[in-house]
Amino acid sequence: MSDGRWFGVTQLSLFGPKEEGPEPKPVSDQAVELQLLITVKAAPNPSERYGETVCVAGLSVDWQRRGWIRLYPINFRELASDDKFRKYDLVTVAAKPARQDQRRESFRPMMDTMVVQRFLPPWKDRRGLLDPYVEDSMCRRYRAARDDPNAQSLALVRPRSVDGLDVEAHPGWTPAEQRKIDAYIQQPDLFSGHDRTALLPPRFRAFYRYRCHDTGCGGHCQGVLDWELVSFQCRLADRSSDELRRAITAKFLEELCGPGRDVAFYVGNQAKRAHVFSVLGVYWPPRASVPRPRRR
Repeated sequence: MSDGRWFGVTQLSLFGPKEEGPEPKPVSDQAVELQLLITVKAAPNPSERYGETVCVAGLSVDWQRRGWIRLYPINFRELASDDKFRKYDLVTVAAKPARQDQRRESFRPMMDTMVVQRFLPPWKDRRGLLDPYVEDSMCRRYRAARDDPNAQSLALVRPRSVDGLDVEAHPGWTPAEQRKIDAYIQQPDLFSGHDRTALLPPRFRAFYRYRCHDTGCGGHCQGVLDWELVSFQCRLADRSSDELRRAITAKFLEELCGPGRDVAFYVGNQAKRAHVFSVLGVYWPPRASVPRPRRR
């Protein structure tokens, strides 16, 4: 990079995860500069203040602070267009430790400080950073979270088998979520003068069923909280429900989790229910080809 702050991707791959897990949060409440590869944009949630908030996660590419980072809350709706970022962007952002969240990976970002450095194209450079962090046991993450609510709350888990994708009608917002939406749209917008629009739930939600490599794994069923599942449904809003359901299955099961992919799931738990994990996104580089044996 021209500013000299980024290591080369190949060099970064030498710094894998620490055995002791996520770094403790800084003692001070002063903002720290984070250098991240954005890997997850979760689906938006209703917010009384912002209309909708988004949780973003990424991998620190600062060799002095290795591991996963969670940024929340982000008011993605009102970001200026030039400041919007994509998955697999390398960014810098100032953030403060999230004191109301016991999870060590959680920070409150100062979005006016975010700078997108560059986009990391698929897949070689991404694999150089992310493959050292791939784990083989979701069961281990569950056991750790049950034993300690402060245990690692973000991970990248490669399943032994992906057994299916359950797609069902979204039940709509809960009463508590709807109250937040109602409170948001009733607030006067003193700056733009525009009417506030309510966040609508997607038509469908989905759940991955898979087995990890843990001995005796009985299988996992985790809800998909991926922004891409919501945006995919928005792009196909003109489809019938049956057509949309089939399209979701084709995209998120048959394509992303197809036999030619080294599939892994970005997973994260909830602050108030540390034992509940969801799929936040899919990591789906092409499966490395196996060289054919030479003929004698």
